[in-house]
Amino acid sequence: MFDSLSDRLTQAFRKFSGQSQLDENNIQEGLREVRLALLEADVNFKVVKDFIDRVKERCLGQDVLKSLTPAQQVVKVVHDELVELLGGGTTELDLRGAQPGVIMMVGLQGSGKTTSSAKIANLLRKRKMRPYLVPVDVYRPAAIDQLVTLARQLDIPYYQSTPDMKPLDIVRAALADAKEKQCTAVLLDTAGRLHVDEALMDELAALKATFSPQEILFVADAMTGQDAVTVADAFNEKLGITGVVLTKMDGDARGGAALSIKSVTGASVKYVGIGEKLSDIEVFHPDRVAGRILGMGDMLTLIEKAQSTIEADEAEALTKKFQRASFDLEDFRTQMRRMKKLGSLEGILKMIPGMGALRDKLGQMSVPEKDMARIEAIISSMTMKERRNPDVINGSRRARIAKGSGTTVQEVNQLLRNFEQMREMMKRVMNMGKPGGGRMPRIPGMGGMGGMGGGMGGLGGLGGLGGLGGLGGGMPGMGGLPGMGGLPGGSSATKKKKQRDKKKRKKR
Repeated sequence: MFDSLSDRLTQAFRKFSGQSQLDENNIQEGLREVRLALLEADVNFKVVKDFIDRVKERCLGQDVLKSLTPAQQVVKVVHDELVELLGGGTTELDLRGAQPGVIMMVGLQGSGKTTSSAKIANLLRKRKMRPYLVPVDVYRPAAIDQLVTLARQLDIPYYQSTPDMKPLDIVRAALADAKEKQCTAVLLDTAGRLHVDEALMDELAALKATFSPQEILFVADAMTGQDAVTVADAFNEKLGITGVVLTKMDGDARGGAALSIKSVTGASVKYVGIGEKLSDIEVFHPDRVAGRILGMGDMLTLIEKAQSTIEADEAEALTKKFQRASFDLEDFRTQMRRMKKLGSLEGILKMIPGMGALRDKLGQMSVPEKDMARIEAIISSMTMKERRNPDVINGSRRARIAKGSGTTVQEVNQLLRNFEQMREMMKRVMNMGKPGGGRMPRIPGMGGMGGMGGGMGGLGGLGGLGGLGGLGGGMPGMGGLPGMGGLPGGSSATKKKKQRDKKKRKKR
């Protein structure tokens, strides 16, 4: 999300480095690059023009801090204006009024309305609300079945409509059922079209007039860029949309829709879809997104994700295991799975301030993530007894585990050696901040990371993001995912340990 725009803006800000002060000439030159970056990101031309004018006026005005360098002044002004361009502040759903609250999902076919309806319902349930899903699309083949399947998957109540029913009758019956079940939020997955037409708008207008939904959310595919903004404007004129859901923001979308839609329609982006899983949806925070665009990271979102993956009592129990060095392979697999919920390592690095250069060196991180999948396959091929007590794994057991996981005995041996070494280091890791605790040793990195071992310190846990350039501080909710050695081939730390042991034996 916004990767190309972020890179272009970084290059544009370099125009201001080395300047002793800001004047009209160097501002004009630097903002020309900013303008091109926004236009290439498919931001609406009028929106870009107004944005650049405001930035220029503020940079030349008196509202900039004198203590900042010229480059910092420009970044600060651009950040503030980006926040305003993206909506100013976070806009939550407003379901006040008659209960249950009604949320009408509208948009073109293929924009992701059905999946977004289920995602938002799942999000509302996490906030202690009682959502109810209603399939109102009686035209698209299998549209009803799709929403019903998602509702069953999430264990969320739904209305079983049929293709021969009329939309008004469906919603009327669904609302009665939702009231009986004491649901607090009803999501209407309405029909879409391949393009805006009068029949579609008349049907949606009738639903709005009859049931007075508190929220009308326009769902748009972010990949369509300015087309999404144009269609949103058409829907807004007819229905008066209250918010926007942008889907597929994890793709190569240039970000123009997110940056233009508020200025053009007046409706704020409320949610963004960032993946295919039903949990892959985020509340849209303009200030955090502006920070990501300018390479400042987004630690708050990362911390919230981490907190949602583990309960406080689980984290405390895991910490005690670390301190006793009783961390076993079952715990390790659990932590790996939790880390997957945070997304790819590249995605995590995007949210950490100052990690852009390291992220570029790591590339797409495909090899380490494949190694993680292979490690999980090996651990999953073990019995519970073997995971809890790896010492019982003899030669025949290792052969069975290798066969079951589709790996080799050499890879199983390497995993067990590295895990034992990691467990020995555990107490030292936990005592890093205590007097006499010493520094954390270099834990072997994930295989395929090559020369990055020194910079990463291994995939050192998300409990403080220990391996990521020493960014300490402790992330709430995550116990930590210590790094495991590459498979196969052994780690440099293991080889060094063997060499030291060999020298000691010679001295004796």
